Amino acid sequence: MPSRILGPLGIAAFLIYFLGLPAVVSARPDPPIPSPTGTPQPRAVVIAARASKVSQLVGDFDNERNQPTDNLTASRYKLDATDLGVPFRHKDRTYVLFGDTIGARGGDAIAFTTDSNADDGLDLEFIRDPSGTYQPIIIPGISQGDYEVPTAGVSVGGRMYVYHTTDAIAGDGWADMGRSVVAVSDDDGQSFTYLYDLSRRYFINVSIEQVDTGLMIFGSGKYRRSNVYLAYQPEVEITTPTSLRYWSGVGETGEPLWSAREDAAQPLFDQPCVGEFSVTYNRFIRKWLMLYNCDSPRGINLRTADQPWGPWSEPQVIFEPWNDKGYCYFMHTNWQFRQCDQVQDRGEENKWGGEYGPYQFADFATGDDTTTTIYFTMSTWNPYTVVLMKARLQ
Repeated sequence: MPSRILGPLGIAAFLIYFLGLPAVVSARPDPPIPSPTGTPQPRAVVIAARASKVSQLVGDFDNERNQPTDNLTASRYKLDATDLGVPFRHKDRTYVLFGDTIGARGGDAIAFTTDSNADDGLDLEFIRDPSGTYQPIIIPGISQGDYEVPTAGVSVGGRMYVYHTTDAIAGDGWADMGRSVVAVSDDDGQSFTYLYDLSRRYFINVSIEQVDTGLMIFGSGKYRRSNVYLAYQPEVEITTPTSLRYWSGVGETGEPLWSAREDAAQPLFDQPCVGEFSVTYNRFIRKWLMLYNCDSPRGINLRTADQPWGPWSEPQVIFEPWNDKGYCYFMHTNWQFRQCDQVQDRGEENKWGGEYGPYQFADFATGDDTTTTIYFTMSTWNPYTVVLMKARLQ
């Protein structure tokens, strides 16, 4: 049966002919989802229901709904606020990586859930120390200050791998992450060991989808001023940085071309506004889905493709903060502009909220072969928190 992402080419042909790597048999317990026979037929994806808030995932109180949150993270874990929320599967659990955290220990945080239904929110258990306080992600040998955050995680051979940015340099309103690294945990996120530098160029923020015997690694470079790039790495060589192959365009017959040099990587499309983003393969409508925040067009953008290297569709805005009940609802509107909500952090009445960090839960998607409901985290800046969102595509 052909690979679910590579269509009729098949994973073996992909590995041997395009990457120059040996085909290997996957040791993963879950078999890949097969693709239909024959060449996939391109179908347009439309947004049937734009993104809306399901629940607030962190903190003790949801100011918009005037009620306690489900997870009560301040009371239970001394975690007051955080952002991001990057999911990945590991040992029958969904783990979620959070960014710069306000709480008893600062740093970044990691939680997990055994929920299988995201429609009513997610029950999160944070990794914590013996006192019950959340335990930050600590990678020895790198800086982990502001804007130095986890961006992806994968599980290979029973080991947990986390991709983390570091070397942040202050910029205009934010900081540029200078480097990304790969770290590994052999105790399910309790502790980590630095493995190697991943990138200083096009793969600073990354999103990873595990496919058959390898990893499709999507990357962005300069923070919120980058296009998106693609690389491939065999799972069995995840500890070897030289095993990455970078997508460098297509050949005369449409086959993907790959290079061992990162500087040969080509952008998947031209829209240099990407910082935080996520890419998943949706098994229902059999499309690759990419979400990212952008200023032009403003909001959370959606692109789709039949193959990971594209061609990718033009962007559609799946969440716009004014039109989709963000501002004046769960995102704060600067009171100097309009006083229409009271969801702001204490003392931040005149600071705008803003949408960013749309990270998809691939395994929580539901649907059929024409329609799918997707779930993703989104950060709101003011209030500084993470919400769970859902949208419907067809």
